[in-house]
Amino acid sequence: MNALFATLRRRTPLGWLQLKRDRTRLLTAIAGIAFADILIFMQFGFMDALFQSNTQYPRTLLADIVLVSTLADNLGNLRTFPRRRIYQALDIPGVESVDALYVGSVDWRNPDTRDKASMMILGQSPDRPTFDLPAVNQQLDRLKLPDTVLFDRAARGDYRALIAQLEEGRTVDTEIGRRTIAIDGLFQVGASFADDGALITSHTTFLHLFPRRDEGAISLGSIELQDGADPERVREAIAAHLPDDVRVFTNEEYVDFELNYIKTATAISFVFTLGSAMGFVVGVVIVYQVLSTDVNDHLAEYATFKAMGYRTQYLLGVVFEEAVILSLCGFVPGVMVAVGLYQLTAAATALPLAMPLSRAVWVLTLTVAMCGLSGAIATRRLQSADPADIF
Repeated sequence: MNALFATLRRRTPLGWLQLKRDRTRLLTAIAGIAFADILIFMQFGFMDALFQSNTQYPRTLLADIVLVSTLADNLGNLRTFPRRRIYQALDIPGVESVDALYVGSVDWRNPDTRDKASMMILGQSPDRPTFDLPAVNQQLDRLKLPDTVLFDRAARGDYRALIAQLEEGRTVDTEIGRRTIAIDGLFQVGASFADDGALITSHTTFLHLFPRRDEGAISLGSIELQDGADPERVREAIAAHLPDDVRVFTNEEYVDFELNYIKTATAISFVFTLGSAMGFVVGVVIVYQVLSTDVNDHLAEYATFKAMGYRTQYLLGVVFEEAVILSLCGFVPGVMVAVGLYQLTAAATALPLAMPLSRAVWVLTLTVAMCGLSGAIATRRLQSADPADIF
């Protein structure tokens, strides 16, 4: 048995043996790395939630070609353009059908708490699907009723009583502006950073809620193509045919348009990226302090190794070994806490926060790089150390 323990001890990495000698320092380093990882995870998570939540409806839009105003910024600020533009697009070969979408934002009252909330409202045709949302498309007949809306059950806020009533098949009345509206069904998408949720209704009800909106001024035009039509060629033909008060996108280009606005025209993406960078810097500083102190504490031992003929590369390998061990030990609690925080935040904010494997791998890579950089800085004195000077 003693021989077995001796064999295991010989195979134990020297870096780990040095780290575990001072348990307090080791735990402090692990906590620091875990904190840096949590900070990076949360910044990446919020940034991804921003991208996902603000493109939920564009990504589900059932359209091969999308028309928006040249003044449009994103779905929440599309501006309007003449409805006749979508009918003019019917002149282009390959176009099968066209439809209009009205988009606005309203303050409404929670039927139970009477609290006000900001809701995006989408006015679509009740005769045909506009979004790839089965729950909505199965209830289109309900939208033909005047002053009737469908409610997003994933909206931010306490709507448990409302959802329970709707699931029982009951209709719930509430107020939007000065108008009484009937909530007659549910669907699920989720909140965004700008709105607490969404309501879907018909063109007619939408225009009742926005009496100053002109029926001929629409927010978005959706165009479906005939089977076999080339979306890019049709897009180019439509763009050349229509006046320059509209922009013409394929479905994929429109989603990219929404994402590009968030990334380039708002400061939110920059803030989250900066937060991730700060987490990386915090981790570098913490690990450097631990490794630098460890190198100084064992400088005499390192000098002895040099005097015995060990090369500097071997000693540097020991320090980098410590850095890798610290990165792995700190990453595990960091990712576990981050997953828990994602779940808590998603429940509190109704934002799409989740932990994809790709993000975990990316943060692990950053953690190893962070600790490796710290190790490189901490070994400067070791590289120039002379056994004669130390002794």
